[in-house]
Amino acid sequence: MLDRNASIKEAVQANIDGLTLFQNALTDGALTDELNKALDLIVAMSGRLIIAGMGKSGLIARKLVATFSSTGTPAHFVHPAEASHGDLGMIQKGDVLLLLSWSGETKELSDIMTYAARFAVPMIALTGSPTGTLAKRADVAIVSPKVVEACPHNLAPTTSTLVQLAVGDALAITLLKMKGFSEASFRDYHPGGKLGAILTPVSDVMHTGDAVPLLPQTASIIEVIGELSQKSLGVVGLTDADGQLRGVMTDGDIRRYLEANSQGSMKSAMWETSAETVMTREFISIEPQRLSARAMSMLESNRISAVFVVEDGAPLGVVTMLQLLQAGVA
Repeated sequence: MLDRNASIKEAVQANIDGLTLFQNALTDGALTDELNKALDLIVAMSGRLIIAGMGKSGLIARKLVATFSSTGTPAHFVHPAEASHGDLGMIQKGDVLLLLSWSGETKELSDIMTYAARFAVPMIALTGSPTGTLAKRADVAIVSPKVVEACPHNLAPTTSTLVQLAVGDALAITLLKMKGFSEASFRDYHPGGKLGAILTPVSDVMHTGDAVPLLPQTASIIEVIGELSQKSLGVVGLTDADGQLRGVMTDGDIRRYLEANSQGSMKSAMWETSAETVMTREFISIEPQRLSARAMSMLESNRISAVFVVEDGAPLGVVTMLQLLQAGVA
């Protein structure tokens, strides 16, 4: 009877072994020149990165198109079989080709290679065969060390496609860094869903205008309580005469203050004491361009429910934990 757990572990280990072989080749410097040449070609291109492959390599190619495109490198998938029936016209001068074939002998890539040579379109090969046609005809040949497939017959593309994916992702991420692709850039390419929410700047979600609980630091404690009740955000910001945020007070600060002054006059405690004598002067704030994910992390790590958004010392708004959760940042 098949030991399913053992089979799963063997398959996973085969994939790990394949990636380790590739990693060792990188460490030894065997692939350094070709990878750098590939990066230089892609960075310098004026068009798009055209990625093609058949079968399982084609599926990996489609995934890589999505990764490159979403990280700042324009990419497009061309199906090799369709290329011979008109889709070669999608490949233009200024483009760079990235062709995937583990054997290096995928016949459907032949017309693309011929077209690339005819119109001087640079060609990068991602293959497992240094002597294959693809490696020989490419301008840059990234040749992986021979890996054993996770398939017990060493036939079904498994480990080899994982290596293709890892190499493509590594190129995409390196290009991202070379181009200075930022978190803000990510949001331009991922405006929807959870990732879009995480990458939204706090300036887009914060409470603004009259919704922001603000008082002068000379306000009385009773006025602070009134502002806390009216705005219901659990915090009040206290400003100086120039509109600079000088401190904050929370529900907890009020409770602790009243407890400490329970033996004194209520009139003195509530109406004759100014907020600046009680407010927290060392407070947490965040810049408006910071991402919502950063704001969430700041709130969680400091165990607070709201944070003021401040620019050049002036409060622009306030963002709360509840607000970020409702926006899908979690």
